[in-house]
Amino acid sequence: MTAQRVNVAIVGGGLMGREIAAAIQRWPALIDHPVRPRLTAVCDINPAALEWFDEIDTVVTKTTDYADILADDSIDVVYVAVRHDLHEKIYSDVIASGKSLLAEKPFGIDGAAAQAVLAVMAEHPESFVRCSSEMPFFPGAQLAIDYVKSGALGTIISARNSFLHSSDLDVTKPINWKRQTQFCGEAGVMNDLGMHTWHVPLRLGWAPESVYAVLQDIVPTRPGPDGTPVPCDTWDNAVLHSWSRHEGVRFPLTTETKRIDPGQKNTWEFEAIGLDGGVRFSTKNPKSVQVFSVVDVPGGSREQVWQQIDVGSQSVWPTVTGGIFESGFSDSILQMWAAFLAERHGSLGDRFGAARPEEAALTHAIYRAAAVSHAEARAVTL
Repeated sequence: MTAQRVNVAIVGGGLMGREIAAAIQRWPALIDHPVRPRLTAVCDINPAALEWFDEIDTVVTKTTDYADILADDSIDVVYVAVRHDLHEKIYSDVIASGKSLLAEKPFGIDGAAAQAVLAVMAEHPESFVRCSSEMPFFPGAQLAIDYVKSGALGTIISARNSFLHSSDLDVTKPINWKRQTQFCGEAGVMNDLGMHTWHVPLRLGWAPESVYAVLQDIVPTRPGPDGTPVPCDTWDNAVLHSWSRHEGVRFPLTTETKRIDPGQKNTWEFEAIGLDGGVRFSTKNPKSVQVFSVVDVPGGSREQVWQQIDVGSQSVWPTVTGGIFESGFSDSILQMWAAFLAERHGSLGDRFGAARPEEAALTHAIYRAAAVSHAEARAVTL
C-alpha cells in the first residue's frame, strides 16, 4: 500500500509542539497506516523556541509569523498549540485557508469563541478539524470504552472520569498564562484540562443534563516576573457532579480536573459501574484494567469479583511494538495522530477518533454551568 503523503506544520513550538514533532518522527512504528505525515514547517513567536527543531531534517520552514504557513500551499495539516485567548483567531484563519486543523483544548477561551470557530468551519467544509485529547488512546482506556459499549454494565449505576496532577503543588512556582483568567479563561483548570475528562463521556453519549460543581482557587497569588505576588485568579481544582443518561437510565457522572492533587503526576482515570459489570482503568497502572462481574461459585452462591486484565501495548492503530509491552504517554499521542489522520483520510472506520469540534464546544457550556453552580451553590440544568 502506498501511503498518502501529508505535510504538517506546527504553530507553537513549546512542550506539546515538541511532543507532536517527536510523534511524527516515530510514524514508522505504525503498521499499514494509509497516511505518511512529514513535518515541514514550525512557527513560534519566540525564535529561540524554533532551535529545538533544527535536528528534524524535514523541517524546511521556521517562522515567527503563522501567516507564512497559511500562505504555503504545500502544507496540508496544521497543529496549533497556543494560549487559549489566541485560539479563535488562529483556528479561524487556519480553517479559512482550507488547511486541516488539529486544535488544542479548550477550542477557544470561552463558548462564544468556540461558536465563532464552528461558524467558520460551516463556511469551509473542506477543512477537516478535530481537537487534541490523547489520554483515551491508552490501550487500557480503549478496553474500558469498548467494555461500556458492549453492554456488559447492564443497568448503569455510576461513572467517573478524572485527570489529576500536582503541577501547581509548589506555591512558589512563578505565575504563567495558564494561571491568569485573561489568557486561560474564566473556566481555569477546566479550560486547561477538562477535555481530558469529557472526551470519553461525551463520545459515549453521556452529555450532562445538570451539573453541580465544586471549584477551588487554592493558591490565590503567585510570584510575578520580579518576585512580587500577583493574582493567580483561575480555578485550580474542579469537581463536577452531573446527571447523565446511559441507554435511557439516569445516573450520576463525576468528572474531576485538578492541578493540585498531591501524589499525582499526570493521572487519567475512568470507571463505570453497573448491576451486571464494571470497569476501571488508570494510567498509574497502564497495563492493568479491572473488570467487575458477578459469578456463580461452587455451593450455589453468586459472588462479586474484580478481575485484572493485562492489556499490553496495542491501541486504536496496530504498531510494531509487541503486544506484551506497556504503553505510555508518547504512545497515546502517536495513536491520537494516527486516528486523526486516518479519519481525515476516510480510513478510520468505527475506531475511536480524536475529539470532535462539537464535543469541544459543548464542554464550554458545561464549564459555564459549573461556574454558575459554584457561585449559586445549586445544580444547574443544561
